[in-house]
Amino acid sequence: MSSLMKFFTFLFITIFCTTSGAVPVSNPIQKRDVFVPPITFPTNTTVWNSGEVHNVTWDISQAPVNITNKFGRIQLRQDGITFPIVLADDFDILLGAYNITVPNVISGIYELVLFGDSGNFSPDFTINGV
Repeated sequence: MSSLMKFFTFLFITIFCTTSGAVPVSNPIQKRDVFVPPITFPTNTTVWNSGEVHNVTWDISQAPVNITNKFGRIQLRQDGITFPIVLADDFDILLGAYNITVPNVISGIYELVLFGDSGNFSPDFTINGV
């Protein structure tokens, strides 16, 4: 074996041995609890008028101990499209209720989206708007 070949073999083995121990070891995956509280109000018989203040409620009875994201946000949705208007933001999802002001929108059938760990929708309800 030539000197050059011995050199490169030695170099390769040295590099391999020094870097193989430097491979990052990932931390074990921690269990994350996703909380999807069902919205209990408004219901499908609810009628709201633009400008009114109403209480949105959701069931927190099945809340896990460790919630991945406990900060909530409420947005309006219609026909499968969530509007960029934020009706409430940065509240504790474990409150189970939050007041919002009904936005000035065209009269129609809407849903609310409650975001926290995940997004879930209220039943369809009516807004009498502009």
